[in-house]
Order: sequence, then structure tokens, then C-alpha cells
Amino acid sequence: MASGNDWIKSRAKSAGRPDREVRFEIAGRALGEARRRNREAPVPDPAGDSADGGTAVVGEVHGAGAGGSGCPILVEGRKDVVALRKLGFSGIIEKVNRGWNMPRLVAYLYEQYGTRNPIDGGAAIILLMDWDRTGGRIQRDILNRLESLDVKLDIHTRKEIARCLKPEGRTVEGLAAHARELRVFIDERDIDGAGEEE
Repeated sequence: MASGNDWIKSRAKSAGRPDREVRFEIAGRALGEARRRNREAPVPDPAGDSADGGTAVVGEVHGAGAGGSGCPILVEGRKDVVALRKLGFSGIIEKVNRGWNMPRLVAYLYEQYGTRNPIDGGAAIILLMDWDRTGGRIQRDILNRLESLDVKLDIHTRKEIARCLKPEGRTVEGLAAHARELRVFIDERDIDGAGEEE
């Protein structure tokens, strides 16, 4: 029979290092990728002038494909929007709590954003509900309704944050308290959005 310490060591080895900096780095990378996708897509230059003879893009910094894809993020309420703005998110952030029933919200999201992101072909919407019981219920309900309409959704970001930051809190608005620590890792992943903050 294996001792308790052997089990703890094997569990720690398979789960990775549980220290705070590593957990914040993983969460920051997930948030950085979400922030990059959330940022508005570069707009083609109407004049079409570029140095290489192709179509120029206004605001393009690092060549073709730089910039975001305008993927909206769906959160529960106003305080969640404020927290994401503190983390440098500058794109569209939609709220669940807007006084609408669930069928109306789902119909709006489907009509507004379609089934796939037109820029990168990825998820049409990033779902980022709180990682408490209520947030999980709302996430499942919206996920089931939108997937029944063949809408591709990003739930990876929420899973990573919930896995890494559960000891620090269970809400999106709680991320604001850790903005300074998370911004370092977010900015590493999303260099183009590093200077943005509301």
C-alpha cells in the first residue's frame, strides 16, 4: 500500500506545479488569447496602398494576420465588463443580465454573430460566466441552446481560468483584484493589445 506522501507527489507531478505564479501564468495566457481574439479586426485601407503592393490594413503592426478577430465575449453583468476592461479587453463584451429572457438573448446572439467568426473561422462567441454554481448553470444553458443552433463557442478560456484561479475567487469580476499580476502574462500573449486599458 502506498503512503499518503507518495500519492501527493504523484498527483502533484501529473497536475503540474500548484504555485501561484504558474497558475497565474496559465490563466494569463488563456486571457491573452481571448483578448487577442476579442480585439477588433484590422480595417482594410480604402486607398489600398501598401509597401508590398497588397491591400494595406489600417492599424496593422506586425504584418498579415496581426490584430484581433472581433470575437465578442459574453459575461454575466456590468461588473464583469468593468473587470475585463481593466485587463485590457477593448472589443465587444455582451451581458447576459440585460432584462431579457434566455430565448430572446440566444436569438439575439445567433442573429448578431452567426455560427462562426467571419475573420478566423473559429468560435463565434467566447462564453465567460463565473465559475460558481450559478455561473455554471447559466453557461450550460446558453451553451446547449447555442450549440443546438450550430454556433461554435469558446469555453476553453473559462475552463482554464476556473482551474487556475479557483483559490483566488469564483467570479469574473474578481479578476480585477489581480489585474496587475495577470496583465504581465496577458500582455506576453497579446503584444498588440498591451497598451489598451479603459
